[in-house]
Amino acid sequence: MIVAIDGPSGTGKSSTSKAVAAQLGLSYLDTGAQYRAITWWMVNNGIDIDDPASIAAAAGKPEIVSGTDPEGPTITVDGVDVAGPIRTQEVTSKVSAVSAVPEVRARITELQRSIAASAEQGIVVEGRDIGTTVLPDADLKIFLTASPEARAARRSGELKGADVHSTREALIKRDAADSSRKTSPLAKADDAVEVDTTALTLAQVIECVVTLVEEKRAGK
Repeated sequence: MIVAIDGPSGTGKSSTSKAVAAQLGLSYLDTGAQYRAITWWMVNNGIDIDDPASIAAAAGKPEIVSGTDPEGPTITVDGVDVAGPIRTQEVTSKVSAVSAVPEVRARITELQRSIAASAEQGIVVEGRDIGTTVLPDADLKIFLTASPEARAARRSGELKGADVHSTREALIKRDAADSSRKTSPLAKADDAVEVDTTALTLAQVIECVVTLVEEKRAGK
């Protein structure tokens, strides 16, 4: 059972995906963390983020390993635990530029497909292009949405002390970058189930997705 959960930042993708995977005994993969990890490596190794050719040339160098236990997902780069460092504002501000480089996407997509293929019990994979590009044959595709206001409130809650207005502006800017890039833009797959999480609690979103997965498993 491969479940693809896509959507923009602040829709509850990570919290929902982890909880659903844990509840149903599936593996879990946060693909955004992989793009953050390769961005962190680029920044740490002095690669010019404004030069796509430099990024492309270095795309194959870092070794990125993702742990898929939903109770405690891990991510390392060249053996270094980067779960904390990849969440800094510096990485967040640069990840769209790095992610837009086709060589980076090809490298990370290949990694994501191999992880999904080796998940014996099935896997919940969350990101922005899973249902459209990475795993177009996923058993179930879900696209989470929410209003910019709701997403900004959630994200500023995660980033302790962040200003909601500036967070909202940053999210809208990120959406535009992700949706307009030439390679694997953020988009809803034609056969994805859209779930608007604006007025839902996290528990309600999880319940909704678990129900969709169980219905799919039952062949409904």
